[in-house]
Amino acid sequence: MPRYVILRHDLPAQDGRGLHWDLMLETDSGLKTWALDAEPASATSIPATLLADHRLEYLVYEGPVSNGRGKVTQWDYGSYDICQWDEDRIVVVLAGQRSQYHITCLHIEQASWQIDFDKHER
Repeated sequence: MPRYVILRHDLPAQDGRGLHWDLMLETDSGLKTWALDAEPASATSIPATLLADHRLEYLVYEGPVSNGRGKVTQWDYGSYDICQWDEDRIVVVLAGQRSQYHITCLHIEQASWQIDFDKHER
């Protein structure tokens, strides 16, 4: 099963984005990554920005990010099942250490996405 991680990313104040969470889903080419504007929580819709794919090392990494881009700590990690995956809509079930989520990633425009978190019962 493919893996995922959600990282709490503390950025320096001068960066502009500030504190956010990075949702990373393992794919054949790396980690498909979104910057979430808020901490994931059940029954929430969170605005997100699609970022460039990240290296697989971030699945297990905690610490400083290169070039003074703050530091990351693991908020949650685990594996995921794909329900749907196409260009504008991704639906997966996350089986993590903190909680189980059914998430829907909807492409709004350009790099803008909305990610809906719903509690998933096994």
